[in-house]
Amino acid sequence: MAVKENYKGLRVNYLIIFLSGLVLLFTALLVFLLILKNIYGDYEIREIIPTKENLIKDEKAGKIAILYSRYTENMLPAGSTWLKDNIDTWERFVSNTGYKYDVINDRIIENGEHYGYKIIVLPGSKSLSDRQIIALKKYVENGGSLFVTGGPATFSDEGKWRGWDFFTEVFGLKFNKEIKPEETYKIHTLRGNLPLTAGIPTGYALKIATWDRPIYAEVIEPRTTQVSFWYDFRREAGLVREEIQKSSGIAFGTYGRGRFVWFGFEINSVLGVQKDFVYFEKLFNNSINWLTYNPTAFTKDWPGDYKAALILVPTVDEALGNIKTISSVTGKYNIKPTFFIDPYTALKNKSVVRSLSKNGDIGAIVDIGFLEFPEDTVNKLYDKQTQLSNIAFAQDSIGKIIGKPIKAVMPLYGFYNDFTLQALSNRDIGFLLTDSLTDRSVPEIKIRNNKQIMIITKTARDDYEVIRNYGLTETKFQRYTYEEDVDRLLFEGGLFVFKVHTNYQLQPQYVSVINDVIRYARGKDFWITSLDELKSWWRKKQSLEVRYESRSKRRVAVELTNPSEYDIENAVVEVNLNKKVKNVKISSDMLNTKIPRYEVRKDNQAVIFYIDRMKSHETRSLLIDFENIDENSV
Repeated sequence: MAVKENYKGLRVNYLIIFLSGLVLLFTALLVFLLILKNIYGDYEIREIIPTKENLIKDEKAGKIAILYSRYTENMLPAGSTWLKDNIDTWERFVSNTGYKYDVINDRIIENGEHYGYKIIVLPGSKSLSDRQIIALKKYVENGGSLFVTGGPATFSDEGKWRGWDFFTEVFGLKFNKEIKPEETYKIHTLRGNLPLTAGIPTGYALKIATWDRPIYAEVIEPRTTQVSFWYDFRREAGLVREEIQKSSGIAFGTYGRGRFVWFGFEINSVLGVQKDFVYFEKLFNNSINWLTYNPTAFTKDWPGDYKAALILVPTVDEALGNIKTISSVTGKYNIKPTFFIDPYTALKNKSVVRSLSKNGDIGAIVDIGFLEFPEDTVNKLYDKQTQLSNIAFAQDSIGKIIGKPIKAVMPLYGFYNDFTLQALSNRDIGFLLTDSLTDRSVPEIKIRNNKQIMIITKTARDDYEVIRNYGLTETKFQRYTYEEDVDRLLFEGGLFVFKVHTNYQLQPQYVSVINDVIRYARGKDFWITSLDELKSWWRKKQSLEVRYESRSKRRVAVELTNPSEYDIENAVVEVNLNKKVKNVKISSDMLNTKIPRYEVRKDNQAVIFYIDRMKSHETRSLLIDFENIDENSV
């Protein structure tokens, strides 16, 4: 009986258990929502609850549609696989982005069944029907995105010439000309510091085959941005500013509420070595990100608010006495140039060399062999041992005169090879100034034997061309020619290598032009710098790692890391959100993280961080929260 009485005393209060369960459930829900907020930022409850709309998405949502245009195929010669090969390449590139895709036919667009797709690709779709044109324009006007190559819709579905009206109306571009296939390939230069070229060296030169007749176009509306140009200042005549403007080969912009990216060439036309294809794939992926309102980010090439850079490179050859004229420029702008001189001239003029070393650095002009042009198969550069011997002689000869080792070498005839880099590494020389055609308009650092060598190419016309070849003896024409190249490098965002010689621009009657050009460049926000400052900055800038990801519709996470052994100062990181936003807030999910100074770009599509200093091995984890202005971007 006692046992039974004990059992009767154990009463269960179901109300308390029920209420406790509700509290635990409510608490768990709050914790879950807080975790979501911590990871994804602001969100709306309707976006996460398991409604039918959220669980069952339209099968086209988030997909890319690639048009296989039978109308275009009908215009091709019998048996041609051109269009199929093109489509195959597009499928491979789109697949590599992680997006799902459908290959669609003309009827899908004509019947209005294309509106659910994230992007519609028109690869070489020269022939489209009137119904397709109307449907595509409506698609973009209502917020869709187009990725287009070549001259779309210039022919009707019956293969009759229609013209460039669709091209001009939708893309804000004016057709200028086609490139003739006889040219085999064409250099295509990319601008730096744009959403589409993030992570690609400024001024990178792609090689594009001309068998598909690539297109020159001109931007005629402010809603369109020029990304590249066909004009090659090294080989082509003409007024630089005008030729660049007329020769756009890539552009992006808006039409109505939608977006587009246009390539003036087919993606099958890209030629080159592995790194060319790596950079082209980055260009492609950046284009997809922009069309899908996803972010891109990069560290700007130059410190602070500078938009380009300039170094002054005086070369001592004939008329040695004219080198004194440069002091009127270097003193005024507090410039530390690197004077280049060959060792034999230096040995005959030791006092002049010592005097120059007090006002700048000294570099050596070295004979390492002769090539008339990069593809020259008749002449060749010297063997490894001869190059090493000549470089060592120049370094030792000039070094003894100035009492310190030289830091830079300039090949006598402009070209170099890997033997040159090995010899420079062997002699611990850190700079190579070359006339070889490199693939960028910014410095490139190469490693040989664990030593860094900064390669700086000729990025602008020098006085040999301006005065000797062009015969421009009037200073106003000299100045205009140099200023054209200043504007071109500003457009690219690159480095202006201002190379002048004692027997030309450094003549007393011409030296004032150097002063005028430097003043002009400073007024355009150029960083006027020296080789040492340039290398110090570039090494640090290259070390800054930027990682980013879109956490949600209203949050982007950015991680800045300095893995190097030195501090980084005055770096600028631009995070392109690629959509219009407002009420931007910057925070961190790591305690004691210093939030850098930042601003939202005027078009409300990017956040710019100004990094005063990042210590060695420092990492900053930043969160960008915002509200979307453009409903198409959410």
